[in-house]
Amino acid sequence: MNTQYDAIVVGTGVSGGWAAKELCEKGLKTLVLERGRMIKHIEDYPTMHNDPWDYPAGDLITKATRERQGKQSRTGYTTTESNKHFFVDDIDHPYNEDQRFDWMRGYHVGGRSLMWGRQSYRLSDFDFEANLKDGIAVDWPIRYRDIAPWYDYVEDYIGVSGENLGLPQLPDGKFLKPMEMNCVEEHMKGELSKKYTDRVMTIGRTAHITEGTKPGIGRSSCQYRNRCMRGCPFGAYFSSVTSTLPAAEATGNMTLRPNSIVHEVMYDEGTQRATGVRIIDAETKETIEFTAKVIFLCASAIASTSILMQSKSDRFPNGMGNDSGELGHNVMDHHLGVGAYGTFEGMEDKYYTGRRPNGIYIPRFRNLGGNTNHKDFIRGYGYQGGASRSSTGVLAAEMAFGADFKQEILKPGQWSMGLGGFGETLPYHENKMYLDYDKKDQWGLPTVTFDATIKENEIKMRKDMKEQAAEMLEAAGFKNVGSYDGEYALGLGIHEMGTARMGRDPKTSVLGAYNQIHSVPNVYVTDGAAMTSAGNQNPSLTYMALTARAASHAVEQLKKNNI
Repeated sequence: MNTQYDAIVVGTGVSGGWAAKELCEKGLKTLVLERGRMIKHIEDYPTMHNDPWDYPAGDLITKATRERQGKQSRTGYTTTESNKHFFVDDIDHPYNEDQRFDWMRGYHVGGRSLMWGRQSYRLSDFDFEANLKDGIAVDWPIRYRDIAPWYDYVEDYIGVSGENLGLPQLPDGKFLKPMEMNCVEEHMKGELSKKYTDRVMTIGRTAHITEGTKPGIGRSSCQYRNRCMRGCPFGAYFSSVTSTLPAAEATGNMTLRPNSIVHEVMYDEGTQRATGVRIIDAETKETIEFTAKVIFLCASAIASTSILMQSKSDRFPNGMGNDSGELGHNVMDHHLGVGAYGTFEGMEDKYYTGRRPNGIYIPRFRNLGGNTNHKDFIRGYGYQGGASRSSTGVLAAEMAFGADFKQEILKPGQWSMGLGGFGETLPYHENKMYLDYDKKDQWGLPTVTFDATIKENEIKMRKDMKEQAAEMLEAAGFKNVGSYDGEYALGLGIHEMGTARMGRDPKTSVLGAYNQIHSVPNVYVTDGAAMTSAGNQNPSLTYMALTARAASHAVEQLKKNNI
């Protein structure tokens, strides 16, 4: 067995796939390690064509599943009977909560790129400059101009459909044709443009091919089935299984090793460099060491930081790269579960075809300067949502049988629309994850414990998120408008970030401007752990752009013998 490589990539999700592709295409013999099982495109999507009636409970989570995946099913939109095989078993893979944290995970090749929501938005300088301007946490070591070319590069490769708007807070991109809004959504868009000068509604920017093809395994246009979380046999949405990992494999430079639990990055005191990683084979329990010149940690914000925390030495008694003491701190997510809904009278003669795997988006309009600034909170939020018709009309008791009944149940119900907010969470040092060495998993490794919650700024923001959603629906003529602020805990947004943040000063951050650990420059961390602030936009596109940029930098540094 070969144990020596030019590069090692830990993780195979959106970040790991990009690291593998870029390093392999640049000529590096690369070992790609995944802690979970192998997943092959189409072959390993067992439920991709199933219908609700193929399940005894209509594809609702059963009591037996909930007993094994209680935490995985907390979101209400993750675990179902048709996709439970892509989420971990909470009993086999436990974690701990000082405060509730909803940690959704998939341990397999492709990671959460198989189940992600695919919303793809750029951060802007409103985001990259926010910490500095607000005096919060630390300053990002990069600005939009540094990452913009890499956003272009990633969007062009993966295929992102959407509409350019010319908004400074939501930079335009290289988009395929946008998906269509339905008639009620178009109505809402028009009413918002009439009644507000600071708000615009658009179709979501989503990593789905809407025209032509993209590189990978049979990647063709979306078929509008909306069964994405089961794995897409058409390769229409971006996943590393259909896109970046096949590109890496095609070079002949990739060795992909599933069932490989990385738990330590090895360190040489003399060279002050990492030498490789130590793994446990998930099937044989054997410990194996692999060596490389450069290491990319792309295992997710929590998992990558967990590996660094376990990578202890005389030089790093508190975890590799933890000179600042910030490793594991500043846990962020996007807070959601707040918004409003209403019904619409009219357009009963109109309907839509297909199951669009996308909704509408209202970009941030708070705290952008001038009249948009809010006195009670900093930062901002956006909305996602959409309009639809219920599947059947109201079944009157006197129509419960016969020909009239048959006609009645064929009629679609009333139009309704919902707006759900996605708000920014600030990077609080006291929001943290840490390892419990008294509670170990089946491989003898410490388990993760979460101690994090939203605070006053987010709570005040949620009040505005709820009020503005209701106000906009009422302004657009919706009836029976109701608002809500549901139970929320960090993790529910499935955008965990910030545990090994980028920064300018090694005394207050873990990573530098190119995602290198300040004190161990041949180790790069390019997943959500690197985020210095959260923005309010879905972050996966930023992870991909940061990863491609970091891989280019790593190869340059290797050529110069700097790492």
